[in-house]
Amino acid sequence: MVDIAENGRTWLLSGPSSSYALHLTDADELLHLHWGPRIALADAEALAVSPLPGYWPFESPLDGREEYPVEGGPRFVRPALSVRTEERRGTEWRFVSSGTTEDDALLLRFDDDGVAITLHYRMRGDVVERWVTVENGTHARVELLRADAATWTLPDREGWRLSQLHGRWAAESRLTTAPLTYGEKVIGSRRGHTGHQHLPWVALDTDATEERGEVYGCALGWSGSWRIAVAQLPDARVQITGGAGYDDSGLLLLAPGESYTTPVFAGLWSDGGFGGASRAWHAYQRAHVIPDAEQDRPVLFNSWEATFFDISEEQQLALARRAAEIGIELFVVDDGWFGARTSDRAGLGDWTPNPDRFPHGLKPLADQVHGLGMRFGIWVEPEMVNPDSDLYRAHPDWVQYQPGRKRTELRNQLVLNLAREDVQEYLWEQLDTLLSSAPVDYVKWDFNRCFTDAGWPGEPYPQRLWVDHVRGLYALLDRLRAAHPQVAFESCSGGGGRIDLGVLGRTDQVWTSDNTDPLDRLAIQHGFTQIHPARVMAAWVTDSPNTQLNGRASSLRFRFVSAMAGVLGVGGDLTEWSAEELAEARRWVELYKEIRPVVQHGELYRLRPPAGGLSAVQYVRGAQTVVLAWLQAQSYGEPVPAVRLRGLDPTASYECRETGEVHRGAVLLHHGLRTGLKGDLDATVIRLRRI
Repeated sequence: MVDIAENGRTWLLSGPSSSYALHLTDADELLHLHWGPRIALADAEALAVSPLPGYWPFESPLDGREEYPVEGGPRFVRPALSVRTEERRGTEWRFVSSGTTEDDALLLRFDDDGVAITLHYRMRGDVVERWVTVENGTHARVELLRADAATWTLPDREGWRLSQLHGRWAAESRLTTAPLTYGEKVIGSRRGHTGHQHLPWVALDTDATEERGEVYGCALGWSGSWRIAVAQLPDARVQITGGAGYDDSGLLLLAPGESYTTPVFAGLWSDGGFGGASRAWHAYQRAHVIPDAEQDRPVLFNSWEATFFDISEEQQLALARRAAEIGIELFVVDDGWFGARTSDRAGLGDWTPNPDRFPHGLKPLADQVHGLGMRFGIWVEPEMVNPDSDLYRAHPDWVQYQPGRKRTELRNQLVLNLAREDVQEYLWEQLDTLLSSAPVDYVKWDFNRCFTDAGWPGEPYPQRLWVDHVRGLYALLDRLRAAHPQVAFESCSGGGGRIDLGVLGRTDQVWTSDNTDPLDRLAIQHGFTQIHPARVMAAWVTDSPNTQLNGRASSLRFRFVSAMAGVLGVGGDLTEWSAEELAEARRWVELYKEIRPVVQHGELYRLRPPAGGLSAVQYVRGAQTVVLAWLQAQSYGEPVPAVRLRGLDPTASYECRETGEVHRGAVLLHHGLRTGLKGDLDATVIRLRRI
């Protein structure tokens, strides 16, 4: 809902429990008024008449109070917008008009001598979506050096803490919280994709716990290089600025009539602690971001860790039969099915089935998989090419490269320049043909190396590659989804290297990490769920010991309960599993299918973090509650502690399906977790029903 003051210069956006207000002064200075608990328009108007403080010449009255700081004038904070025309650099804007759209978005339009700037605001629940459009109206050229999606201003508080998700390959999404100090804290990616090192999300609080206290969070929807800067200014005010691109070397060059629209930078205020903020983020994504979010994601089998590159139709069919026996619903053939792809040294770019391994194409295998009652999926990495490929030999100029410089090959591959329209068209033809040639239901879209030699010889403004590659990716995914609506897509980038609100608007789930160790995954999943819901969090049960990473041995029970916290998958070599293991796996898959609607669509409560000892998460959907608990270690023979549940009616009774006991209110004992295991890992699933 958008309320507008009678003078047309104060605006208030309101959700169920929060409000966001801004005001335009007579001097066309756009000021931030309020972000927090819900207020009335009269409250916002009262804030609007408060005068700006006086400042010495070394300071600015606008810094820390301006809604969208631009470069130029009496400003010293980091500018969200930096524009260069043939005459000058910087912005001196003039207010033109405001308006609302059919979906209740607020538009504020400004002009700077032929450069049009539109600020967009939209409230989705208690999430505020913000983005900006810059258009060249009359200039011969307009260079966008920087165009962030938004600047967020926090209220005056003492003792702000900053939470973020950091990591690396195989150790993504680890939560860290630290006091915010004066100056800037900058996170981002200069790698061409979202990156393993940081998820584009930050949260700030002063004294919040998991379930209590105010939390301000911001999340960027962009799948390329990005930057979020959190600044505590000299007067202690805090601003958060973020958008596409890591530095200010240039985004795009706009010809007359051309425009650039930033990605969405979403913000959320919650007074329900970190857990309440997470649940609000999850609800927002299920309602407004994730395609077909109301549908359950199937239990999948992926062939990678079972076979690696050594695959054949017969071997995949043998795995498919075992997968069907344990109740798998989606069978995915990973890397190695195409071109000359017998290792990571060749074949990328040639998206036709290997004639030796699949002499009649993928259709016979896909038909047999469907005959076993499962859907069929494949792995692709369309944005990459091996030098040893038919594609590269035909079009060596299609890759990113810097002339006269040594070419970098990571994982024996180069990055295609998806900013080029001919590359986009080639990939469309290849993938459309592939998805039309066999009954494919699922595509795992990978991206296994970063940008390094991001050059574009012959292009007048090669910097645009960084933005236009991502826009080309989005356009290709949108086109494929429209042409093949039965196909689901997963975003993968060597694990969790491409996870953000932008790609989640075009894919059905994401591969959380290449690390499938079930104990490591608990911390990764704990961080991931700070912002993203279980509905998109893919997790696999693989072989033990974990030979791919750490050699740790764990029970099938622990591996399954760990993976059941999100979208369950299996990635072990089922042809080597014993009859007892297969029978146990089938029981776990059956149990997951029972609890899946609650896990994938319910409200998530993180009961105990994975910091050693006992950790647990809870999902609530209507009368149904599911608790997953993991015993990581015991100290001094102490018993497993009781866990207090959340989100339940304290006056109601709940029956535990595992024991038949009836509990009043929200206390659950440690049913199902064994003690005295001498360091072994244990886990359990507990189901409750309101009676």
